[in-house]
Amino acid sequence: MKDILKEIYAYRQMIFSLVKRDLRSRYKGSVLGFLWTFLNPLLQLIVYTLVFSVIMRAGIDRYYIFLFVALVPWIFFSSSVNGGCMSIIGSSDLIKKIYFPREVLPIAYVTTCFVNMLLSFVVVLGVLFVTGYGFNIVALCYLPFIMIVEYLLALGMALLFSALTVYLRDLGYAMGIITMAWQFLTPVMYSSDLVPERYLSLWRLNPVTPVIEAYRAILYYKEIPQMGTLVPAVMIGVVVLILGEIVFRKLQKGFAEEI
Repeated sequence: MKDILKEIYAYRQMIFSLVKRDLRSRYKGSVLGFLWTFLNPLLQLIVYTLVFSVIMRAGIDRYYIFLFVALVPWIFFSSSVNGGCMSIIGSSDLIKKIYFPREVLPIAYVTTCFVNMLLSFVVVLGVLFVTGYGFNIVALCYLPFIMIVEYLLALGMALLFSALTVYLRDLGYAMGIITMAWQFLTPVMYSSDLVPERYLSLWRLNPVTPVIEAYRAILYYKEIPQMGTLVPAVMIGVVVLILGEIVFRKLQKGFAEEI
């Protein structure tokens, strides 16, 4: 593992270049351009708030904040998994021409999504400030830690699915449906209290759940996340990353032939 990290670090400039390229080209040619980074989560927030607060009446105080603080990290995770699974196939020409650690591609894609999430959190904190909802400065100090944990989790998933998709192309097409179902099994639009007690142990196997709950504890409840939330989040993030890397390394030998 140490040698793998050293090799990836040696190609850090390539990762930075790919991230810059992706950020510049993501909204190239559109009228609003980079503003879509902020508009996308805001528009989704409006739609979900209308459905769950006005039509279905979730009954949660300041539901738009309750939703927003979980929706932005969920968008990062789902985008990382959805796009990350195609990162190897989408760079077939590059893979066939030169040698570099193949992990660079999913790392660059997930990092691009992570930068977008950081920019979106400027909007989140702005909403908390403008609406007078406020935030707990001490609790906010835990936010970077939770972001890093989610980054590791998203990267592990991207490594795993990007390698599998090379051999199982249908997985790339199915991933949108998988992440949509995954969202409804994650407490993004609803509170964990709504889950029946008999299903809680099974429901908590979802690796994204403790991460989303930590975000909500910090930004909505303005509390320091409980260790019971943080420890599983860290453990799951590290385990998924290691598993993703092991599978990726085993399958990458056949990438050039398969794509």
